[in-house]
Amino acid sequence: MSTVEQPQTTNGKYKVIGTRPIRHDGVDKVTGRAQYGADLRLQGTLRGAILRSPHAHARIRSIDTSAAAKLPGVHAVMTSADLPTIEHKVEDLGEGMFDMQDLSKNVLATDKVLYRGHAVAAVAADDVHIALEAIKLIQVDYEPLPPVLDVREACQDGAPILHEELRMSGFADANEPEDRPTNIAKKFLHEKGDLEAGFAEADIVVEREFTTSTVHQGYIEPHTATAMWNSDGNLTVWTSTQGSFTVRAQLAGLLEIPLAKIKVVPMEIGGGFGGKISVYLQPVAAVLSRMTGRPVQFTMDRTEVLEATGPTPGSWMKVKLGATRDGQLTAGEAEIYFEAGAFPGSPVGAGAMCVFACYDLPHGRVTGYDVCVNKPATKAYRAPGSTQVAFATESVVDEICRELNLDPLEFRIKNAAKESTRRIDGPVYSRIGMQESVEAAQESDHWKSSLDRGESSSEIRRGRGVASGFWFNAGLKSAVSASVNSDGSVSLVEGSTDIGGSRASIAMQLAETIGLQAEDIRPAVVDTDSIGYTDVTGGSRVTYATGWAAYEAGLDIRRQFTERAAIIWDCPTDEVQYDDGTWRGPDNQSLSFQEIAAQINSTGGPVIGHGTSDHDEPGGAFATHVVDVEVDIETGKVQIIRYTATQDVGTAIHPSYVEGQMQGGAVQGIGWALNEEYWYDATGVMRNNSLLDYRMPTCYDLPMIETIIVEVPNPGHPYGVRGVGEVPIAPPPAAIANAIQDAIGVRMRHLPMSPPHVLHEILKSSV
Repeated sequence: MSTVEQPQTTNGKYKVIGTRPIRHDGVDKVTGRAQYGADLRLQGTLRGAILRSPHAHARIRSIDTSAAAKLPGVHAVMTSADLPTIEHKVEDLGEGMFDMQDLSKNVLATDKVLYRGHAVAAVAADDVHIALEAIKLIQVDYEPLPPVLDVREACQDGAPILHEELRMSGFADANEPEDRPTNIAKKFLHEKGDLEAGFAEADIVVEREFTTSTVHQGYIEPHTATAMWNSDGNLTVWTSTQGSFTVRAQLAGLLEIPLAKIKVVPMEIGGGFGGKISVYLQPVAAVLSRMTGRPVQFTMDRTEVLEATGPTPGSWMKVKLGATRDGQLTAGEAEIYFEAGAFPGSPVGAGAMCVFACYDLPHGRVTGYDVCVNKPATKAYRAPGSTQVAFATESVVDEICRELNLDPLEFRIKNAAKESTRRIDGPVYSRIGMQESVEAAQESDHWKSSLDRGESSSEIRRGRGVASGFWFNAGLKSAVSASVNSDGSVSLVEGSTDIGGSRASIAMQLAETIGLQAEDIRPAVVDTDSIGYTDVTGGSRVTYATGWAAYEAGLDIRRQFTERAAIIWDCPTDEVQYDDGTWRGPDNQSLSFQEIAAQINSTGGPVIGHGTSDHDEPGGAFATHVVDVEVDIETGKVQIIRYTATQDVGTAIHPSYVEGQMQGGAVQGIGWALNEEYWYDATGVMRNNSLLDYRMPTCYDLPMIETIIVEVPNPGHPYGVRGVGEVPIAPPPAAIANAIQDAIGVRMRHLPMSPPHVLHEILKSSV
């Protein structure tokens, strides 16, 4: 991995990076002026509604839309027959691979429905009330089929098959028949060293099984899209998305029209966490717009969001670790089964990359399986796959530490992955901060404080747990342009949709590069016609990759300003030097950025800096969390009483946003750990399909999340940036499970660790 020359800064400190300016879009957000997808109002807009399957698995014999089409106020009705027939074609859409045929069948079902809530038909009407009435008039003749909802059952002989044409790909066992229908879409295999020899060196070997439930990302804004297909063949789509170019690519493939005919306008986005990359409503709105000649808008309700969009997968995992008596890990083996949902594509590949990534294991094997079940097609959720596998690995690590009577943080420091460590899946680490994140936890006030465990006779027991986590981060492609105004301000145009404050973090890197203040930069997120190709906001890539592009744009502006200063002074350009926001020339002359900007029109006209990034050195991110819990042994309720998150963030561009990402990820991980799950009955009906019953934590459930920022600069970025948004969700479930074990002596191996599950384990342990 190459090393990027670090920018020269005054006294080794940055002027903008590391400060906490007010975010550029802050006023619009807090005053309600920011425009989200459902806020869009176009003249003549029709409203849409979608008919969804009541069955988890069924054949579609026929669909009769005639009664719906006759309802006054209905302008068009569509089914999958109104979409092009798409062949199997796998596309890389930035964060994960998509098969376009599967994507089309998920947008509107063809011959089968594969989960409760699967879209079957759609209506465009004068208002949403008419549209909802119309979909009730659509007659669908279903042939119900038995569903399979458990990832282990789906792998068994005789299990209901979702896709008759599906065959397992990947590293199939030699004695396993390949040409047969299966629910296992893909098998991953990673190996390192000699596994048998590694376990032979161990004095202790712990092997355990773990399960996790299906969990939703919980973004506050539901999916929404508005489409206008003009008579000239040009399609414009306004939508809340994590990637406008990704939406454009999906629409081009699904509708079989050229990219040049599609413009996607990203609206503000009320959260995504990986769940707003795939399209659901956009193709339907587009086709109905073409049918009617008018704009068509869809907005999901919360039940549709929960039942019909991509949650993170439930899983079954088996993890085995070996260690010597003095706490040296010798070998590790993991077997991981992830729910793909209705169509192949779970993040099991990422999980296989992350499962042992925190540790320097000399010998290891990881096997992963992508398994179809009758649930919504699973999608990314903040470090997709890492939370599940961290729950398993970090729980086993805790068992080893308890068995050997070793300090859990010292154990992690001893075995921490470091620079030059090779992960089991192949990559060799550059400079990373796993050890530093653990040391920060070790030095924290939280870890050094004593834990009041209370009276042994009390029904309330207290415990403390720790866990670490990893996310590899992503690079991918970004583009920006920056136009200098004559008053010395800069208009920054970017294609990365802003979910967590990236307007500010990108503007700050540009400001640092050209010697301005963050407030001098005016960032804007624009449509696909107005900026170069930019990958999704996901994978913790934006501050790294789009920041790289902003840095390049800043260097471009500096080069042009050097030429303009040479014109002003009438000297060769090599006699002009840039020095921390000032250009210096012959005879001790100097010009500030603002002074040159005031003369750009008289020295050659507009100055526009351009920058692109396709760097792939994002640097891995590591976090270590410490948590104290109270467990009520009479009810099984677990209460978080103190929580500290440490994380190597590379360089904290805007520390407030870094802290917010760490806190937000931890809170989502706590919800995943203690309460959140999709609850299906035997027929595949989700019984908690509202926010009243799908239990996410609120401020009343949590203490303040304490944060400790660790900065180990990434050598693959000019400002040392590492992505920060993904990894903080990975440690919480394991840390809380370890704290519960510390409190009551019961090991939890299933998520969520909700009161019924905890009480069940308490009662089982007392028998």
